[in-house]
Amino acid sequence: MAPLPAPEPSKLLETLEIMDARKIRFERNRILLPMGVEGTFGIIRHPGASLAVPITSDGQVVILRQYRFAVQARLLEFPAGTLEEGEDPLESMQRELGEEAGYSAARWDSLGPMLPCPGYSDEVIHCFLARDLSRLEHPPTGDDDEDLEVILMNPSELDAHLASGDEWLDGKSVTAWFRAKQLLGL
Repeated sequence: MAPLPAPEPSKLLETLEIMDARKIRFERNRILLPMGVEGTFGIIRHPGASLAVPITSDGQVVILRQYRFAVQARLLEFPAGTLEEGEDPLESMQRELGEEAGYSAARWDSLGPMLPCPGYSDEVIHCFLARDLSRLEHPPTGDDDEDLEVILMNPSELDAHLASGDEWLDGKSVTAWFRAKQLLGL
């Protein structure tokens, strides 16, 4: 992958408000944008995350149907998790793949970073393709608030679900699936 464009920093003039919540921080700041416009903007500060597109040796895609309280719905999405402080994105994803899907992977390829909500968050999600999967006999315990179902689909089934309009779409998963398909030649 080509290197990403260099950032164009804005100038922080004043922080007006801060609210810390579980794993995130909300800030309201007065900012001078690079084009010279000054304004007050809200931003969610996020520690970053990792996501994996897991593919079994027989070509099945491992995906989750997970309940998300913010939208009060179940979404199809790939295993993912928030980075702990100082945690390497790949190590985070290796842990999350076991906790959420019950698999480990022998082969990992980077699918690159993505910005899921750049209009109001600085979150960066590091995407990976996980292959040569092994089902864990004793998967580690996941988070208490996770309500998910592990589903196996072939790539065309997943494409049909995403195209149908019958499923809520998870943007990070759609982006990662697009990148994985390019790498896999699908």
